[in-house]
Amino acid sequence: MTTNELDFIVASARQAFAGAATPAELENAKAQFTGKAGRITELMKGMAKLSVEDKKTRGAAINAAKQAIEAALGDRRQALADAELEVQLKAEALDISLPGRLREPGGLHPVSLTMERIERIFASMGFDVADGPEIESDWHSFTSLNNPPNHPARSMQDTFYVDINGDDGIPYNLRPHTSPMQVRYAHQHIKKHAAAVQAGGAMPEIRVIAPGRTYRVDSDATHSPMFHQCEGLWLGENVSFKDLKVVFTDFCRTFFESDDLALRFRPSFFPFTEPSAEIDIQFQSGPLAGRWLEVAGSGQVHPAVVRNMGLDPEQYIGFAFGMGPDRLTMLRYGVNDLRLFFDGDIRFLRQFR
Repeated sequence: MTTNELDFIVASARQAFAGAATPAELENAKAQFTGKAGRITELMKGMAKLSVEDKKTRGAAINAAKQAIEAALGDRRQALADAELEVQLKAEALDISLPGRLREPGGLHPVSLTMERIERIFASMGFDVADGPEIESDWHSFTSLNNPPNHPARSMQDTFYVDINGDDGIPYNLRPHTSPMQVRYAHQHIKKHAAAVQAGGAMPEIRVIAPGRTYRVDSDATHSPMFHQCEGLWLGENVSFKDLKVVFTDFCRTFFESDDLALRFRPSFFPFTEPSAEIDIQFQSGPLAGRWLEVAGSGQVHPAVVRNMGLDPEQYIGFAFGMGPDRLTMLRYGVNDLRLFFDGDIRFLRQFR
């Protein structure tokens, strides 16, 4: 075989490679020249019949042709890979001429705004803010609050139970109110000031609110299985129902930024207070003017509850109250369906940013 014939094979290979549009076609073209039955492979096999001198000359020429073919093959492989990458980049390209997506500034949830507002107002009156577990023992949730097992008042606070039993053998529950924090806080308060009391000093008054999430088996336009509550407690040696009226009236007028509202304390029943009262407010102007709206429950702390706090009810007296921040949020912002707070609709939440 002459040098011209090898040059022709190399040129044929380059032409075949250039005509391959896909990697698969390129591999088929490669097989025609350097595969097991390829033209270069056949030439290498035919060298066995040649003399030693002819093998040297012809072998060098065939190897040079093979290297040229492999170089052309490598160039075409790279060209196909570059073309494929170009297609992929175009398909994934970003049109930077389009306007960017606006990342809106965030904001607090309306109920969070209300909770913060409640905490600020009561902090200005000298109340601490307490927080505690949302999975509670039966004793803290009910019994310590003068609400023993089988008491009919428990049906008003039907709650969720978890598959964990307390030391009394009764399952733990998702707290139906934040009142357990009143008992917990009182125990911590007594322990904190025990040394000073033993030394002859007076124990400071207990003045605390306990905001947080609570859970009950209830759901409609004005109730949710998960809702928020804020309990308040003020215990001392000379704290009266009059103080409750002053504190809560001042709170309502500050919260709603209006002195143009009235409060009434309507007799009611709660196992943990005696006497007990529902607290209603009435706006004197605006869309809710003239209507009495229930916003909280309250009363003088029952002696049994004071005793469960570790205090002597003959010496310590005071009041407690419980209100729903969700309902206060509805009144403050004119929301008529509680479920809107939990739907996560950005169109609704955007209004409170």
